[in-house]
Amino acid sequence: MWVFYLISLPLTMGMVMLTLRYFAGPDIPRYVLFTVGYTWFFSLSFIILVPADIWAAMSDQDMRGVSFFWSWSYWSTFLLTWAVVPIIQGFEDAGDFTVTERLKTSLHVNLLFYAIVGSVALIGLILLISMRNNWGGGIMGFAMACSNTFGLVTGAFLLGFGLSEIPKGVWINADYITRQKVLSHKVARAALKLDDAHQNLSNAIVVAQATSKQMSKRDPLRPYMDIIDKMLMNMLSEDPSFKPQGGRLGENDMDYDTDEKSMATLRRQLRIAKAEYYRCKSEYMSFVIEALELEDTLKSYEHRDATGWKYISSLRPERPGKMGLYLDRVELVWRSIMKKQLKKLSAIILGCLTVAILLAEATILPRGVDFSLFSILINAVQTNEVLVQVISFIPLMYMCVCTYYSLFKIGRLTFYSLTPSQTSSVSLLMICSQVARYAPPVSYNFLNLIHLPADATTVFERRMGKIDDAVPFFGQNFNRIYPLIMVVYTIMVASNFFDRVMSYFGNWKIFKLGNEDEADDLDGFDPSGLMILQKERSSISRGHKVGEFVIPLARYFNDTATDIESGSNSMIAADSKQTLSIEDGTTNKYKPLRTGQTVTRPGSDINMTADTDPIMRNEQQSRITSTWMSMKTNLQNFKSNMAAKRFMPLRQSQDSQEPQRRDSSESLDEIFARITKTPRNDDDDLDRYAVGPSRHGR
Repeated sequence: MWVFYLISLPLTMGMVMLTLRYFAGPDIPRYVLFTVGYTWFFSLSFIILVPADIWAAMSDQDMRGVSFFWSWSYWSTFLLTWAVVPIIQGFEDAGDFTVTERLKTSLHVNLLFYAIVGSVALIGLILLISMRNNWGGGIMGFAMACSNTFGLVTGAFLLGFGLSEIPKGVWINADYITRQKVLSHKVARAALKLDDAHQNLSNAIVVAQATSKQMSKRDPLRPYMDIIDKMLMNMLSEDPSFKPQGGRLGENDMDYDTDEKSMATLRRQLRIAKAEYYRCKSEYMSFVIEALELEDTLKSYEHRDATGWKYISSLRPERPGKMGLYLDRVELVWRSIMKKQLKKLSAIILGCLTVAILLAEATILPRGVDFSLFSILINAVQTNEVLVQVISFIPLMYMCVCTYYSLFKIGRLTFYSLTPSQTSSVSLLMICSQVARYAPPVSYNFLNLIHLPADATTVFERRMGKIDDAVPFFGQNFNRIYPLIMVVYTIMVASNFFDRVMSYFGNWKIFKLGNEDEADDLDGFDPSGLMILQKERSSISRGHKVGEFVIPLARYFNDTATDIESGSNSMIAADSKQTLSIEDGTTNKYKPLRTGQTVTRPGSDINMTADTDPIMRNEQQSRITSTWMSMKTNLQNFKSNMAAKRFMPLRQSQDSQEPQRRDSSESLDEIFARITKTPRNDDDDLDRYAVGPSRHGR
């Protein structure tokens, strides 16, 4: 048993540290990193304790060590999930200026959360008292059974989604042409999200600077404003590449100087806007780099005979010497051949694991029949400690990965985001809370898949209790029925049943959880994404960084719309958003901020001037020219399509021309009479075109 611990515990610790280092943002406090790392480690330790627990139960060994680790892992993660993490999360999300005020805000926000948890606990206690005669466990067992019931029911759907989507996604990504199509759509969407985040951050900076400018030095809120000013100066000095532009003031954006809470709200919004911008930038850069590397791989493989099987990268200089040539050849073989085949092999292996898990889940209900592959293998090697633990570890690890994959996908749509090197403290704490919440139910589900000897009972089952016995109102066969629901759900997800239902009833993309609409991205390349990639490659060749000029380029696509009727990719200028001018209000306390106007804070060198970079000005000038040309082309296309599809009569006679301008001295009654008077031939034409298709059988 200790051999397995010595191997698995360091691997788990290293995996947690690498994952935390990969996703954590640059400004995460150490106590948040420690809390998240501790919670992740003891949550993942369940996949180590379960194999050890199975071996101890089958070999009839001393279980005191396993029992101690079970109690330590379960109750520490339980307290962190329901008490410590929510308070730290509210503390990190608060924008107050002192530790005491941030704690008060956190407790106030979590008051509703604790009220709901307390109400559920009270209902459970009343239920326990009312069913005392039929209930043979303790209070702790009852609480654990109820907690695991929620995790089992919801975790079954999360597990089913992951079992279907992970092998499918790995197999689709093995096709490089398909992956290129998906990345072109992802780059276009990421560029638009980055543009929106840039606009929100620019607006937040404008609001902060304007609030600071109008606040006097004797204002009692001035010390709080100085803290925000210092935060703003540090933010702009840390990233010189960030160029605020287009910042505007809204209707209620100058109401932050009323009290301390409003100043805290201003600070919180500025911090959220900053985190969102750098998160979107990180996603955009990762998609662009992956797309460019994939394009380099395809080009290098296509010209492999001419280049001598060398990988030629546009993102880095060529490796010198013979060793560099050898490494380039190895890299091309790895990227173009071995990596693709490894993905396909991984998809096949994961697909086989999915089938084995579904078969085991589907055959839990029949008694006396064991179709679980894992149960058969464990019972076959029950005398070998290492094999028993390895056979238990692999499927349990895969089930955890599938559950957490689905959990992260749902969370990205609603609660949090998981972005490399830019995940905020609030998102990390929310994720670690969800991971700890679903670790025991996944372990409980796996123990149901294996059939141990009658005299072998694990410590986990003793401490957690069986739901059939602990909570009779769930039914005596609850543990055997709910897996069948998960199997049916997984089959429906794998067959795209829900996507077909959504397509039948309408475009309900909000309910689609599959790989960010990758199924919709397989139809073809996104023209705007290809153009953005071309611009990025051109800027990299000139010595610039990825994403340095994406804002004006993305804003061009954000301000344009595709001509759907003509079926072309030409762009039509969209209506610009109207902003509220401060002069329109009842007070002239603040001056209006317009595009091109500089906003500075007294006593600092912070400067926001829109459109000061020459490259941005050239981009805007070319955008205006191309926009007008696109409008002209689309109007001509629209007219020709109307004639071809016979949506309205196009007259070629002199009578079809626009009426001549009337004399401006006409009275309103005469104008109204002329407008409401409809010529008879117009009605005839409209009737003829309205019934025309049915007459011709169209």
